[in-house]
Amino acid sequence: MTPLISILTALGAALRDRLRAVRAQPERGSLSVEQVIITVALIGIAVALVAVIANAVTSRSSSIQ
Repeated sequence: MTPLISILTALGAALRDRLRAVRAQPERGSLSVEQVIITVALIGIAVALVAVIANAVTSRSSSIQ
């Protein structure tokens, strides 16, 4: 039981240290509005491209048969 308590204590201390480090840097990992807009645009382009390719494949496969 003692090794388990030691491991849990060390894990708790490490997590507390990481939490303090994250709270000390509030801007760390934040996304800007531009990054969000670019990401949404790229996802929209990818979805449109998949739709066009699926439509082309479907129409070509029906003409092959």
